[in-house]
Amino acid sequence: MCDARVIFYNPWADARENIATYLGRLPNFDLSARLTSGADAPLRRMARLDCDWYGECARCFDSLTYPAFNFQPGWLVGNAGLADFAGQCAQKSAGEAWWFVFMGQHPEKIGPALSALCAHLRHHGVRIAYYAFDEASRTMPCFAALAPHLDVLIHDEFPLGPAAAGLRADCITRHRSWVANVVPFAVPFNENPETKIVFLGSQLGLTPHRHRQIDFLRLTFKDRFIAHHDHSLSVADRAGLSRYAVGFCPEGRKFNTPAMAGTHTDRPFWSGCLGLVPVSENSAHGGRLEALADQGLIRRYAHADLPSLRAACEQALATSGVERRQIYDHFNQMETVGPVLVEALAAAHHFTA
Repeated sequence: MCDARVIFYNPWADARENIATYLGRLPNFDLSARLTSGADAPLRRMARLDCDWYGECARCFDSLTYPAFNFQPGWLVGNAGLADFAGQCAQKSAGEAWWFVFMGQHPEKIGPALSALCAHLRHHGVRIAYYAFDEASRTMPCFAALAPHLDVLIHDEFPLGPAAAGLRADCITRHRSWVANVVPFAVPFNENPETKIVFLGSQLGLTPHRHRQIDFLRLTFKDRFIAHHDHSLSVADRAGLSRYAVGFCPEGRKFNTPAMAGTHTDRPFWSGCLGLVPVSENSAHGGRLEALADQGLIRRYAHADLPSLRAACEQALATSGVERRQIYDHFNQMETVGPVLVEALAAAHHFTA
């Protein structure tokens, strides 16, 4: 068994510290110093949501398990602690595997020093993983500088962009896009949820098309339909969604970028993890959702087809407890950040479960 440690680069963090310590402080963070002067209430709320969302990713990384690894307590580090952490790399035991993990568009926040930092980490035997979620190889300016240093890349379902030509031949690449940043089975399965549909959307996505859907569902299902669309739920409120039977999860068609305009978000995945039956649009791309629908793990409806949406919601509400448990088990076992990442790390070490 190999001793291993994850070091998560998180721009909301500062000096290197244990993930558990960081998470203990997180609820009381004052983010005002990190925002521009005069930031309004919506911007402050968005910052809080983003900080907490990546905090949950850190929680996932601190909960990794795999037969071949003995994971030590995870660390995280922000820009203020990178120089000190780089100096500490020489202290790494030769028998311990360190994984430095990036997420989202965060590598861009390091700036021109990114390539030199990664070269230094690799020189001291630190491996580098990047869970990009979406189209970083096509849109993130620093991707070409990062690519040669990556041991693991987890990316969207579209073909990688030209900058990915710099990836080493032995880089483990996974096309998984969005999953849920929840610790598997952290929220207990609700055997008797309310037979209601909860809409999980965002203020950003309230297009005329989405308003038509919401109005239609309110008219059709009346008090059995509840809408949340103020950008996103707080992390603290997520578990409470398990009281409902169905999660109506919109797609990404509102986005202007080609990849996100045709694919999905993470909401169907953490809905499934919470025990809800996900109802999701038949996006033009995102074949993974189609495969989940073929397995009966989500319910799909045709784009802009309100009768199809009603039928999918009715089917979801009629889902049996046994089927809901199967959905819950699958999403917790297969569709969360931790298991997806750790499988790729094991592949990079040539380990198999």
